[in-house]
Amino acid sequence: MKCLLIASESAQVLFYWTDLEFEVSLRQRFENLLEQHREMSPAFEDSINTLFAPLLISCITLNEKISDTYTSFVSENNYLFVLHQFGECTYVAVNGDGSENEDDLRRKIFVLKKIIDVCFGLVTLDTSILKKKLRPQDTEQRLKVWKMLQNLLITYSHLREEDQSFLVEAVERLIHPQLCEQCIEFLDRQVVQQINSSMERANEEVVHTFILVHTKLLAFFSSRNASSLRTSDLLLLILIAQDLYPSDSDLEALTVKDLENTPVTEEVYAPELSPGAHGEEESVESSSCTSQFTNSIIQVTEETLQASLPLESSAPKRVFLDASSKDNYCPMMPHNMYCLSLWPGISLVLLTKVSSSHVAVSLYHLLDAFTVLEAKLSDGQELGHSSRVYPNMPDLRQRMEKFVKAVGAQKHQLQSAWADFKNKAFSKSDAGNSQESPSSGKDCQFWHFSISLMQGLSLTWGCTYLKDFPGLIHFIYVDRTVGQMIAPSLNVSEKSTELGKGPLASFIKSKVWSLVGMGRRYLQKGYTTLTFRDGDYYCCYFLWFENESGYKLPVIELPVLSDDSAPIGILTGDYYRKLLRYYGKNHSLEVIKCFELLTIHLGVIPTEFIIQQCSDLARRLWEPSRIPLL
Repeated sequence: MKCLLIASESAQVLFYWTDLEFEVSLRQRFENLLEQHREMSPAFEDSINTLFAPLLISCITLNEKISDTYTSFVSENNYLFVLHQFGECTYVAVNGDGSENEDDLRRKIFVLKKIIDVCFGLVTLDTSILKKKLRPQDTEQRLKVWKMLQNLLITYSHLREEDQSFLVEAVERLIHPQLCEQCIEFLDRQVVQQINSSMERANEEVVHTFILVHTKLLAFFSSRNASSLRTSDLLLLILIAQDLYPSDSDLEALTVKDLENTPVTEEVYAPELSPGAHGEEESVESSSCTSQFTNSIIQVTEETLQASLPLESSAPKRVFLDASSKDNYCPMMPHNMYCLSLWPGISLVLLTKVSSSHVAVSLYHLLDAFTVLEAKLSDGQELGHSSRVYPNMPDLRQRMEKFVKAVGAQKHQLQSAWADFKNKAFSKSDAGNSQESPSSGKDCQFWHFSISLMQGLSLTWGCTYLKDFPGLIHFIYVDRTVGQMIAPSLNVSEKSTELGKGPLASFIKSKVWSLVGMGRRYLQKGYTTLTFRDGDYYCCYFLWFENESGYKLPVIELPVLSDDSAPIGILTGDYYRKLLRYYGKNHSLEVIKCFELLTIHLGVIPTEFIIQQCSDLARRLWEPSRIPLL
């Protein structure tokens, strides 16, 4: 019983998603509209507007009158409502069967916001344009947009319930260095170089490419001129790939088993936890198996690429990612994403930089500067040539002139809006007149046309750790500095795993999911260590900081977050990135790293032995995490 919607300031629903079961329970009086729901008809949308209008209007009114509003409440029939406002858009999530708590719903709201940012880019900075993107007048186009968002939400919900990497929001890698290195070399020579040197690439340049085994990262390669790729963006790209090519649980168990059965030689980054090659015969067999598997991937990839080139023959998905280089920064840089299925459960993803990317950089910096000016004009301040309002006013005006001249040749309305803005913003007589300020009324068309330009750009370990750490049942180790995790596989199917068959694995899984949730709740209150006994088990959660040499740094008092703050994670605002900045204030001369470790032990193990084991496990896992990835 779940529902999630986005509404504009006028209380008009821009996006709506619900489970059919929840639909019947919440609105029995609208049963006759269920068939129309499948068609997303206007009559159904009107009924949704009518249903939620009182809630939205009261929330908006409270915010306007007293600059405050409620963030959650429980109705008489025990339905939980969670609300959050982003700009002029109100997000509402509802649950009526108790399967989701307030944190779950708030997390889903923030993840949906992240999905929309990545799918629509700078358009999200202007509510009126975002409204047109989320609620186009054409019913068929609206269905297409809503279906896309619905599918991504459903995929996210499924992965968060089943996949450890989406549970802790970190990228899980297949720890097989030899195989990884061979695949990276292949991505460099056979993919990036081949495509970028092709005359048929339509002015696109491949900047990032990676191979996924279901949700796990096997290999990643970036071109020399590529900007860094944030972990939050990479995780969302994995989500999109999973939405395009969903994993089958039986197939996943088979594929991962095949990879895990590929022996690892001791010569290259072999972790002590993994079984090494014993003797010359096994070493030869290891190399042979690895080469055979790699050659299979390479052969399939080459055949797929040959069938898919040139790039324009494939259907790309436009995504907007955080991009930073030595000279420029743009939080929503347009890229084209190509996702190719190499084999059931194995996907190749290409990210290309489009030819108009420079427009996105210029537009972002100009909009960022003009946001400051707009705020000053709204307050009735006089701009003129004062450097107090904006230090580089002449330079800003000159850059805007060049920008409008370069991209406004076919945008007469943009040129007109810019001319009108100049007359009002840089004229002493008009600058102090708030009624004539560009922030009011029709003059906002300048921002609309500016932003509208963007629419065109528009290995898991096996059971060996049980032998090395007696009493340890499961663990999750996360390097929050790079956003990578290491954990034993957790397959709840009937096929045997290191945790046994389905029922036992399912029971342990519920313990893991519960531990992650509790660890986050205590971290939100400022605690970095949590140990407790749960029946026959002993659970631990640790968060700590280290310098680049691996020396553990002193614990500090972490900030306490409010109940309505963004949930802890990276898809919801990158809490750990902010935490590293916070800790680094007093360690400006050191490179600070942040780690998390969650463990579940048998309760009969003495507490002091468990704590020592956790420390040993963290040291053992630290080395594999240094394998180069990006």
